[in-house]
Amino acid sequence: IALNSCGSALALMLKAAGVQRDDKVLSNAFTFGAVPSAIEHAGGTAVYVESTSGYVMDVADLELKLKANPDCKYVLVSHMRGKVADMDAIAAACERHEAVLLEDCAHSLGVYWQGTHSGHAGKAAAISSQSYKMLNSGEGGFFLTDDDYMAAAVATMAGAYEGLSTKHITVPPLEAFKGLSNELPNYSLRMSALSAAVIRPQVKTLDERVSIYNARYHKLASALRKRLPGLITIPDVTPGVTMPVHDSLQFNLAPHITESQIDMFLSETHAHGLPVELFGAKSNARNFINWQFAPASDPLPQTAKMLARACDVRLPLLWNDEDFETMANVLVESLEAVLEIN
Repeated sequence: IALNSCGSALALMLKAAGVQRDDKVLSNAFTFGAVPSAIEHAGGTAVYVESTSGYVMDVADLELKLKANPDCKYVLVSHMRGKVADMDAIAAACERHEAVLLEDCAHSLGVYWQGTHSGHAGKAAAISSQSYKMLNSGEGGFFLTDDDYMAAAVATMAGAYEGLSTKHITVPPLEAFKGLSNELPNYSLRMSALSAAVIRPQVKTLDERVSIYNARYHKLASALRKRLPGLITIPDVTPGVTMPVHDSLQFNLAPHITESQIDMFLSETHAHGLPVELFGAKSNARNFINWQFAPASDPLPQTAKMLARACDVRLPLLWNDEDFETMANVLVESLEAVLEIN
């Protein structure tokens, strides 16, 4: 189902999954603010699971949170920056605790887990076509599922009234829609025809772009690991990820680098025209301390520690290969200047 944003896809996915007012939804402590916003939009209450230094949901903490919240029957796992956690373990935990598993694949289009595209471990998934994503229409999103009721419910809530459901290219049987247009509200969240027209040609070039991104990433990551030993770590993908998509670079600064030195490093890169961001910045929408609309009820020390040193930089597709050599030089020279390394 094509929608006006991935946030809309997430909110409708939660509603179609059965989330009612104040129902708990377990989700990543490290994700974009749109995820807790969608939980809030659906009427649920977010309960956060710690994230690892590799930016994915901590499976051990998920198990603890499921045990601590036996009334929680929904888990929304977010694949931030295309980093996919151990989905076999997460699916098994959800099955043990009878929780519905849903996936936020906003960042993981093109990423494969155990040979299958991300989004297939759960009952439903949402992807994004917002700016900087693998499909870019400025704003937009998609809801995906094999569940007839969820598909019909999301299509209805998105705006499939008076038989408009039949205009969807992929649609469950008509009987799945029976009575839904009277039972469910119409939130008018359909994707515009203009956004759809922008997206369609990009689908054919997805594999080609993934190949370009990954080749550039591996070359850049290799250079940084070689030139900045002991100063940064670049986490490997989770074992079981058979096809990653690296359209951005994340790295963690070493523990001995101080907070003031981190600020100076970020300022230095920005002065050279390279916008490196810190996930733990007080202005970053991916920092859970900024989600006052859906605050954490318990401390999240592991995630907070990771966010305080996790850096993020885009890898623009339209740059030339040699531009990424310049990017490496800026990152290396900026950190060395701050640490006064000759």
